[in-house]
Amino acid sequence: MSKGQVLVLGSNATQIDMRGGGAAAVGQYLNETAVPSLALLDAGYDIVLATPDGTKPPIDEASDAVDHFGGDEAAYARAKDFFANHPAMNDVRTLRSVIDGGLDGFAGVFVPGGHAPVVDLMQDRDAGTILRHFHRAAKPTALLCHGPVVIVAALDDAPAFREALVDGDDARAAELARDWIYAGYRMTVFSASEEKIAEEHLLKGQLYFDMETALRSAGGDVSVTDTHFASNIVIDRELITGQNPASDRALADALVEALDRRAA
Repeated sequence: MSKGQVLVLGSNATQIDMRGGGAAAVGQYLNETAVPSLALLDAGYDIVLATPDGTKPPIDEASDAVDHFGGDEAAYARAKDFFANHPAMNDVRTLRSVIDGGLDGFAGVFVPGGHAPVVDLMQDRDAGTILRHFHRAAKPTALLCHGPVVIVAALDDAPAFREALVDGDDARAAELARDWIYAGYRMTVFSASEEKIAEEHLLKGQLYFDMETALRSAGGDVSVTDTHFASNIVIDRELITGQNPASDRALADALVEALDRRAA
C-alpha cells in the first residue's frame, strides 16, 4: 500500500539565454531527478510528474554520465532505465491539471535541478500556486541544486522579478519580492562560485544572474558550503534545499524522513 503521493515538478526548457547574446542547451539533471524519485518509490511513496506543458522533461546531456553517480555503473544504469521506462516518468501531467485535480492529496513536492528550471519554472504562475499550497499546508517542499530558485515563483509577479534580475535592477527586484512567503527562511542553492565553473566548462558563457543573488534578492537567508560540489542541505520548517548535484542522496533522505515524520 502506498504511503502517499509526492508531486515532482519538471521543466520543459531546453535553452537558457546568455549575457551578450546566444543561448546554451540545458535540461534537468538525470541524477537529481532519478535519485530522489527512486528513493521516494523505495520508501513506499508514489510520484506524479508534472511540467508546464505536460511533456516529459529533457535531460541535460552533461548529466548523463556515471560520474554523477559516484562512478557506480549499476546506479547509473538504474537511473537511465527509470527515466526512460518507468510509468511515473512517462505519464506526465500539466501543472494546471494537477491544480485543477486538487493538491490536498499530495504529501509533498520535489523540484529537481539542472539549469532548465531557471528558464520556466521560476516564473511559472502555476508553479507558484502549487508552492503556496504546500507552504500553507506546511508539507515537505524539497528542491535541489538550481531547483531552489523555483520558490520565487510564489511571488505575486515572478516574471517581473526574473526580468529585474536579468536587468540587474536590485531595487525593483526587492520591491517585487515584498511579502514573499519564504522571506527569512534558511536555504541553500547552487553557489555563485560553482556557477562560475559551470559557465566556463558547460555553458561556455555568462548567465544573467546567479542563484544565490536571486534568492537573496527575494529575501532568503542563503548559505552555501565553500567546498565546491560537496553535498550540502539546509532544512528550515517545511523547506528542504540541496546545494548541488552531489546533494541528491542527502536531500532524498531528508525528504523521506520529513514525509514519514509528518505521516506519523
